[in-house]
Amino acid sequence: MKIATWNINSVRFRQLLATRFLREEAPDVLCLQETKVADELFPALPFHKLGYVHQAIHGQKAYHGVAILSKLPFRETGVQDFCREGHARHIGVTLANGVELHNFYVPAGGDIPDPVKNPKFAHKLHFLEGMEKFFAARKARKNDPLVLVGDLNVAPLENDVWSHKQLLDIVSHTPVETKLLGAVQAAFDWTDSTRHFIAPDQKIYSWWSYRAADWEASDRGRRLDHVWTSPGLKGALKNHKIARKMRGWQKASDHVPVVVELDV
Repeated sequence: MKIATWNINSVRFRQLLATRFLREEAPDVLCLQETKVADELFPALPFHKLGYVHQAIHGQKAYHGVAILSKLPFRETGVQDFCREGHARHIGVTLANGVELHNFYVPAGGDIPDPVKNPKFAHKLHFLEGMEKFFAARKARKNDPLVLVGDLNVAPLENDVWSHKQLLDIVSHTPVETKLLGAVQAAFDWTDSTRHFIAPDQKIYSWWSYRAADWEASDRGRRLDHVWTSPGLKGALKNHKIARKMRGWQKASDHVPVVVELDV
């Protein structure tokens, strides 16, 4: 089974890029974040025509939003409210093959890494704490086949950013955020698929700012997009790819997909 996760930064604006990606990579499941569209306006038909007939959508007008598009049937779908602001930031499904899949869009957190001065940052920390509590409460199920994906908006390791030293006080790589994301990971003994295949001493990114005049030349990226697998999928990870080339596509998102293949 091949699963892809991508912060598309508006599914309607980048619909053609999404269908191009699906034709090229042919994942069984595509998880999207920041779809920025109400459910009734989601462009379902183009994906349906490509075989992604099973669609779980949790969106809102103009902001946030998550979706799971699948060739595989769902046994069930559901939404967890980790978000005290009422945003559409999570959707989960159980696939017909038994894999439980959670798709997250963690709040970005604004620019000031101080929860007192910046309510957006406080919201982000609260969201991460909620994720940790949710999976800690379900730890008895860690031997079941679960996958967590999404734009988690945290680059946890030193080589997940272009400069660890310079980004320590920049939102997405601050110690409080990386500690909280580490707690989420520990709560369910998740395996970080990217670092399963790519050693922690190697730099790897999935996001490059629109502010860079030449994103590729400067290569000042961060690894904000993740695929985690439960202990129940130990040994199932077979392949991994970060589709870096897509950052150079016309009208690209600032994120690129992360693709993982599992033997389930």
